[in-house]
Amino acid sequence: MVDYSTSVLSLVPALLAIIMAITTRKVIPSLGVGIIAGVLLLHSFNPIDSIQYLWSNVIALFWADGAINEWNVLLIAFLLLLGILSSIIQTSGGARAFGEWAAANVKTARGARLVSFGLGILIFIDDYFNSLAVGNISRPLTDRKNISRAKLAYTIDSTAAPVCVISPLSSWGAYIIAIIAGILAKYSIDSYSSFSAFIQIIPMNFYAVFALLLTAYVAFTGLAIGPMRTHELRALQGELYDSAKGKPMGMSEDLHEHEGGKVRDLIVPIITLIIATVSAMLYTGGQALAADGQDFSLIGAFESTDVTRSLVAGVVISLIVAFLLLIGRKIPARDYGKAAWEGVRAMWPAVLILLFAWTIIAVISDMKTGEYLASFVTDTIAASYLPLLLFLIAGIMAFSTGTSWGTFGLMLPIGADLIMAVEPELLLASLAAVLAGAVFGDHCSPISDTTILSSTGAGSHHIDHVVTQLPYAILAAVVSAIGYLVLGITASIWIGFFAALISFIVLVGIAEVISKRGKVPAELRAKREA
Repeated sequence: MVDYSTSVLSLVPALLAIIMAITTRKVIPSLGVGIIAGVLLLHSFNPIDSIQYLWSNVIALFWADGAINEWNVLLIAFLLLLGILSSIIQTSGGARAFGEWAAANVKTARGARLVSFGLGILIFIDDYFNSLAVGNISRPLTDRKNISRAKLAYTIDSTAAPVCVISPLSSWGAYIIAIIAGILAKYSIDSYSSFSAFIQIIPMNFYAVFALLLTAYVAFTGLAIGPMRTHELRALQGELYDSAKGKPMGMSEDLHEHEGGKVRDLIVPIITLIIATVSAMLYTGGQALAADGQDFSLIGAFESTDVTRSLVAGVVISLIVAFLLLIGRKIPARDYGKAAWEGVRAMWPAVLILLFAWTIIAVISDMKTGEYLASFVTDTIAASYLPLLLFLIAGIMAFSTGTSWGTFGLMLPIGADLIMAVEPELLLASLAAVLAGAVFGDHCSPISDTTILSSTGAGSHHIDHVVTQLPYAILAAVVSAIGYLVLGITASIWIGFFAALISFIVLVGIAEVISKRGKVPAELRAKREA
């Protein structure tokens, strides 16, 4: 294969896929074009070598190193099983019962938005789990209050990754703490532990903090800027998503909802899903610790947990509970079969997008896109600008590759090497800048798996979610960039944070002024709040 680690051509597959996805609004063909372009470039346009390479990569999605690729296979299984669970809840009448209960108890659209935001904060264990669980709980409520699916997808996506990246008791936190531990060991830093370093980084992770603040503000005020306003106006007139594009992935609307459904038919399976998944994560993590001869600890368990096995175990247990709740309801067996089939069919577009996204990520990895982007960071740049630069580079890398975790793995060590050579006091700030940039880039990328799952959980068309979330993500990123610039220049965390906070207030004020130019008609506002 050709080495593109020092060539701008390494950017071609990612940029081609992203630009096509945004302009054509067709995700799978766009990813396909990016994949083909990358494969041909890697093999100097040799068709035989290209086909063999592509085939081996597709097979590797399911079978790698002589064994089943458990992560991919189990995540796909989880998605399909969750689709079945959603359909069973829908056919039981549980979703409708919850919607009716919520309509009677949550009086306003603001209340519905705040409920979704609160759930996004509370379910902090894993971003995949957060995206799909919050979507399934919130969707009946937000639908009743005529909140667009795009706005729900934004709320889900902008709480899932930001809350996970600042929570030590999450799969993200455990992964990051493990990387930090390696960095501290490399430089013989023993004045604080990796866990302590993670806690100190939290207020410096400006993008996560201000993305959450912005999401809270949007939930409270209903601020709709850019393309989001079009979706919100359409939702106020009863069209929750762009019906011209067909049914969104993750949704099945051909099911018969039986009478006699109870709120518990939705709530109990979801609570079971949460408890069973967290318990499975602790169990699998504890097993891994025991196998390594280590004592059990919460942090250690989350660091060593098997996320996908835990997700599948949780959804299987939840499905069993959902079926048990329906005993005696006299629902025909054929309706269960139809619900299962519709659940699989509804999730299939999300599975296809994930498969294509994983394939292009493998191609991008072999193109060495990340290494090319990282090469822009050199030791000739003044230390005071490194936090800002690392934020921007991590953002571009995560946007181009569609993976925040991959960006963490590559850029955290690079950032540490750079800053330790010139200004060790800025180590934690630089690590925070990498984490923040990676989450920002991941939020904006149409090939990110978390973005795909947020669309799926909300029942939104994927590209609609990407386009409507972008203005909010950019606002939080501009605020973060200002914060990192000031932090680097002053070497003060709190002066940087204060600068970011002032910028946040100013930019949100400007966004409010712009949004008022297209004020929602009074009769539609009254309809929403009724």
